[in-house]
Amino acid sequence: MSNLQSELKKAIRTIPNYPHEGIMFRDITTLLSNPSAFRRSVDEMVHPFTGAGISQIVGIDARGFIFGGAMAHQLSAGFLPLRKKGKLPYETVTMSYALEYGEAELEIHTDAVKEGEKVILVDDLIATGGTAEAGIKLLQMQGADIVAACFVIDLPDLGGRKKIEDLGVPVRTLIEFEGE
Repeated sequence: MSNLQSELKKAIRTIPNYPHEGIMFRDITTLLSNPSAFRRSVDEMVHPFTGAGISQIVGIDARGFIFGGAMAHQLSAGFLPLRKKGKLPYETVTMSYALEYGEAELEIHTDAVKEGEKVILVDDLIATGGTAEAGIKLLQMQGADIVAACFVIDLPDLGGRKKIEDLGVPVRTLIEFEGE
């Protein structure tokens, strides 16, 4: 394990049996409050895209906003929020996606992305990939060139990374927690 991976894993609190029995919840609030770990995570997500002409960072509601805003700042790019249904004030495009127990919807403003604009999708964690998949489909509907999807944490046993890569979008993650 690299020094970066070790630092980030130590900075993330694990809460057993939350929100249900058998789940190991990865709480990033402890990473966010650790200046070194937060800075390193953002730097590492941004590094491969410096000078790549990224126009927009698209953050998934809500923890993707934190990392996405910091990434947008470092890349001198704009920031676009992908919000839960009913949270955006202007005309929106909506995409439904499956949750463990039901469905949810993501929205983006209809004028958020220009055709061919280079964007990066970002969130704190990828598990089953349903939310990120919905976000990618929304961005593709608007003609975005999705350069990558970036996540601090990957839970590889849940298959989300493969789902996103199967959509033709490269995935960048910083650490993995197996068996989740």
